[in-house]
Amino acid sequence: MAFYQLGMDGCRNLEAQTQIPFLQRDEVVDGYADYQGYAIKRSESGGWRSASFILVSGSLERFAYFGIESNLISYLTGPLGESIATAAANVNTWIGVASLVPVFGSFFADSFLARYQAIILASVIYILGLGLLTLSTVPTSLISVSTFQGRDIVAQILFFVSLYLVALGQVYKSCVQAFGADQFDGNHPDEKKAKSSFFNWWLCCLCIGATAAHLILHYIQDNINWGIGFGIPFIAMTIGLVLFQIGNRTYRFSARQNDADEILNESICQRFIKVLPAAEDSGEAITTKTNGAKIFLRLLPIWSTCLTYTIAMAQVSTLFTKQASTVDRSLGPSFSIPPASLRAFIALSISFCIPIYDQIFVPIARKITNFSTGITMLQRMGTGMAISVMNMVIAALIEMKRLKTAKDFGLVDIPNAAVPMSFWWLVPQFTLIGLTDVFILVGSQEFFYDQVPTELRSLGISLYFGAVGTGNFLSSFLISAIQKATSQNGRDGWFSDNLNRAHLDYFYWLLAGIGIFGFVLFAYLAKSYDYEENAPKENFQP
Repeated sequence: MAFYQLGMDGCRNLEAQTQIPFLQRDEVVDGYADYQGYAIKRSESGGWRSASFILVSGSLERFAYFGIESNLISYLTGPLGESIATAAANVNTWIGVASLVPVFGSFFADSFLARYQAIILASVIYILGLGLLTLSTVPTSLISVSTFQGRDIVAQILFFVSLYLVALGQVYKSCVQAFGADQFDGNHPDEKKAKSSFFNWWLCCLCIGATAAHLILHYIQDNINWGIGFGIPFIAMTIGLVLFQIGNRTYRFSARQNDADEILNESICQRFIKVLPAAEDSGEAITTKTNGAKIFLRLLPIWSTCLTYTIAMAQVSTLFTKQASTVDRSLGPSFSIPPASLRAFIALSISFCIPIYDQIFVPIARKITNFSTGITMLQRMGTGMAISVMNMVIAALIEMKRLKTAKDFGLVDIPNAAVPMSFWWLVPQFTLIGLTDVFILVGSQEFFYDQVPTELRSLGISLYFGAVGTGNFLSSFLISAIQKATSQNGRDGWFSDNLNRAHLDYFYWLLAGIGIFGFVLFAYLAKSYDYEENAPKENFQP
């Protein structure tokens, strides 16, 4: 009996000695470290605790960005006195640059800098650009449009230089989103589901910032002072950077990204060309030699089809806003909504739909499909593309009604008079843009993040922004080419400064046709696409 008791005590001691290290190993998040480079425990880091700092700072960044982007065409056609076609092309070009910068910047960040350092550097450039932008607008905000034209060239140069510094700071977008997703361990079942939700809530929180910009900043810019309207984003971005840094002690840093010596000593090609880990197929171990370059080439066809959607989306910042400036925007006897503020319906639509999608649709779809995300990422993207086509059709029909109303009331040659048509007629096309984003924006960002090696995920997310940028460049080219072709021999053209004689409806029909072509091609490509990391094969069903 004493021998038995001794044996039992020995087993308990052995169990205690082996259990404690096992539990410790179980708590440590493999592949990640804290801000000092030490191993980090799951219970003390990452998750929604860390993501909350990132979501709030990201919301403030979007408040700053949309405070500039959404009303930029009003500033160009107002204080700077540009024509609608020129201003639309300039806005599309700037948004194109701002959207392509994350691609190259994220590549540099993934090659030489850790994502965290890239976020800090981009934030500083961003804040510098916003500060200079504010200074450049101060003279124009104190001078009337008529007296400003032809004067203060230095202020104009400073304006565009600072504007493109803001574009350069957009490296922030892809890096901070990838860094936020890194706070969830994809190998842990609960955190894997939370990571998918993070992309949904990321968009929702960004919409809060965008909505505030649309409702507050645009009114200040249009009715009070452009200098103040551009200065507030500068303050918001500065606060966002401070809040982001407060979360340092809770963040999970990729162990590879955290190793500065290894990052600096490795060339771009070595960082870009990665050998994926060995995989096991049909019980036989095989070593896959797929590298990063081949993965990106494999994603290229899917990426190219997204351009048909982003060309249509580019009109939100330009033609949708100018279209809104021509209708009755009054609320009550003495208040008129700024044209750019109608974009608040995009953010409100997203904020309304994201919780429904994440908390109701996904759990129901998960039970049917057995996918952790409810529907696959490509199915989500395809649904968004279909909604985008429908939206352009609706936009074309609404513009036809607006033109008919202007003709019926004899306002064709009075461009400054508001067409007696309520702004509520335009709300559907703004609202559907938000619904489209819920599907294709979130789906594509999650898709490109998930389908590239861990070390290149900032670059993966930036592929979506690259599609947006390229779409804006293509939109700028289309507008310039079409205006040149349709305005010959003294004709007004599709993009006449007098929108009552323009034909935005023709352009919207053209974009709907381009969208249909892109959707059909996307559906064909999605059918044969095989996900990385043994994910289920895509069978896209429109």
